[in-house]
Amino acid sequence: MIPSSVIHVRDKSFKIYLEAVQIRERVRQMADKINTDLSEENPLFIAILNGAFIFAADLFRKLTIDAEISFIKLVSYKGTRSTGHVTTAIGLDIDLFNRTVVIIEDIVDTGKTLHEFLPNILHQHPKRLLIASLLSKPEVRRYPIHIDYLGFSVPDKFLLGYGLDYDGLGRNLPDIYQLAEGY
Repeated sequence: MIPSSVIHVRDKSFKIYLEAVQIRERVRQMADKINTDLSEENPLFIAILNGAFIFAADLFRKLTIDAEISFIKLVSYKGTRSTGHVTTAIGLDIDLFNRTVVIIEDIVDTGKTLHEFLPNILHQHPKRLLIASLLSKPEVRRYPIHIDYLGFSVPDKFLLGYGLDYDGLGRNLPDIYQLAEGY
């Protein structure tokens, strides 16, 4: 018998890891901290598509400070594995000079995506560069990425839901699931 907390997407089974209520509460806490830390600024948030769009929307709605948001699309995954290459599919067209910039990521695992992307931001001389990530996999980090606003540290498991996908599916799930073994 398969527990009801297990879902199937394509050829894989996933079990519940973080429930929507936990995610909502943590996003609220992150927004409260950003509201306090950046209350005297007008930061520009840059959400990395596709994975961060749900987190970015929920976080941005909880902000009470003046802020702007833009999006960039970076691609580094196919299926359940990183390709090892970061490709910019949609670029950034906003001047970042002397702005406080907050990068919004869904998950930082090895850190390669941000490691390759951040020099493009720093080249534009922002006043401050901060990172907000819903999830972090510190045990697989290969690049020194400092996360200023972190939702959850998670183990090195493939995750699905709340913006994270498996071959394009599952982003719409309100909970976060991890790849299940033995189903």
